[in-house]
Amino acid sequence: MSRWEKQLTPENAWREYPRPQMVRQQWQNLNGLWDYAITSKTAPQPTTFSGKILVPFCVESTVSKVNKPLTADQRLWYRRTVIVPKDWAGQRVLLHFGAVDYECSLWVNGGLVGSHTGGSDAFSFDVTEYLKDGQNQLLLGVTDPTSTGEQPRGKQLTEQHGIWYTPVSGIWQTVWMEPVPKQTYIEEVKLTPEVDSGRVRVDVLLDKPADNYTTAIRVTALDGNQTVATTLVRAGRTAYLPIKSPKLWSPDSPFLYNIRTELVTVTDPFGDTPRNRRPRQDEALRTAFANATVMGNPLDVVTGYFAMRKISVGPGPVANQPVLLLNNKFVFQNGPLDQGWWPGGLLTPPSEEAMTFEIDFLKKSGFNMLRKHIKVEPDRYYYLCDKLGMLVWQDMPSGFLEGQNESPGDQSEPIRRSKGKEQFELELRRMMNRLHNHPSIVTWVVHNEGWGQYDNKRLSDWVKALDPSRTVNAVSGWNDLGAGDFYDIHTYHEEPKAPEPKTDRVVVIGEFGGIGWPVQGHLWNPEMRNWGYQTYQSADAVLKAYQTKYAKIVEYYQKQALSAAVYTQTTDVEGEVNGLLTYDREVIKIPVETLKQIHAPLFK
Repeated sequence: MSRWEKQLTPENAWREYPRPQMVRQQWQNLNGLWDYAITSKTAPQPTTFSGKILVPFCVESTVSKVNKPLTADQRLWYRRTVIVPKDWAGQRVLLHFGAVDYECSLWVNGGLVGSHTGGSDAFSFDVTEYLKDGQNQLLLGVTDPTSTGEQPRGKQLTEQHGIWYTPVSGIWQTVWMEPVPKQTYIEEVKLTPEVDSGRVRVDVLLDKPADNYTTAIRVTALDGNQTVATTLVRAGRTAYLPIKSPKLWSPDSPFLYNIRTELVTVTDPFGDTPRNRRPRQDEALRTAFANATVMGNPLDVVTGYFAMRKISVGPGPVANQPVLLLNNKFVFQNGPLDQGWWPGGLLTPPSEEAMTFEIDFLKKSGFNMLRKHIKVEPDRYYYLCDKLGMLVWQDMPSGFLEGQNESPGDQSEPIRRSKGKEQFELELRRMMNRLHNHPSIVTWVVHNEGWGQYDNKRLSDWVKALDPSRTVNAVSGWNDLGAGDFYDIHTYHEEPKAPEPKTDRVVVIGEFGGIGWPVQGHLWNPEMRNWGYQTYQSADAVLKAYQTKYAKIVEYYQKQALSAAVYTQTTDVEGEVNGLLTYDREVIKIPVETLKQIHAPLFK
């Protein structure tokens, strides 16, 4: 295990506020020891439980204290009691799950509250009506088909081997509760920077429609504690905050503005004027609300942050070859393939300190980007990328049945069942919605290689329409159909091959490298095949191979306007030993300063 996993206890497991972009002051963390049981999928609720499981770590993980598999014909049960704080009286109570893999149902005090399907997205239940004074029992039942289903699951495989890893089932991100106002509350705040027009777009969504003439949203942007802009708009309408002389966010200067969003009651700006005679033009309504008077204290308040940054495609230093632009300037994106797996916790990072160590290592090594490979991280991971200045390509987790994946060079796309497509697109949209506010995320990657690839052009166009503020990588590697903003190749040759020039898209190397070095004493399982795309047995051989590969990347950047390169990979993962770090994060295979020197020509 990593050093951070060895330090885990029920008292210190993930205590941080789990949603840093939408913070309320009152909340209760429910991580820690829960009762667990594993039964047949068809069995009724258990009356006895097998022992304790450490939430939020999956049942298959070592640090969960269970370390057992969950098969497709079984159900995993969780149970614990909670007491609602007395000062939450008169408010509604929401119960939040950061992620549960894969299908689950929740009972509170014996009453069925609801169900959720989807392994990587956060969800909530309003449990107010099910609660009572004193102790309340929570019961969660979970099933997970893993690779017997075609649902999005990333690298999980029932029979782990090669580039496929140990399954993850059950709760694997923070569980928590918070109170919200009884009548109506802020459910979502969507922030979109518009650098060229010097403003940020703010869309605030309430849990239900409010009176559009006496309910308003007040939004305030701050530089530290200093107000830089504020506005008042009617509920259900878009707000724009002008940001004069904006401090632009970049990996070199990751500046974050604070933002405060308030749900307020205002005097009716049109007084006694009958509603059928009130102005309907947006401009007249905006003016009226901007001058309305706020009455009393805010009904609801959330705080967060945003950044002013722009990602786009435009002309570069080589004629007819578009490049990736950051804030309207060509910035080469140099990053590792980052899978986010941990030896003790599998998909769940052990702590914020552990995540910070990893991102900081990459920054100091001369990386300004990472490709988050077919995994969605906890929100606090992206917060650290925002804060520390790390560009992120966010993959959609893939999922498919045997035979639904393509082979390299096969330009046809296997037909997918409707229900598989519906679930993939539902979870893709949820991922985009949940992560929209993070300035670090600059690119959505729809498909990886041929893994479950279908309707690639349609999906790429759809993603771009949903979020025109980011670039879209339609497919990383293998079967390019001319879609999206990228032409992306994978090349694991000893010397990476160059992508063909394209006049309509940027060219990138979405995966290369794979230099393996099995470091004795730091192997996940010494008895299995520990491999790399090329495998060496010494630091000198690894360094020489790395220098050879990056010499070609620098050449392609300088002569062919290559926009980005993704090195495989940040860490070893299970039997895959081609990481810059060992799986336990204890051995750095190439010194940080040496890596920085090798990468330096990419930023000249």
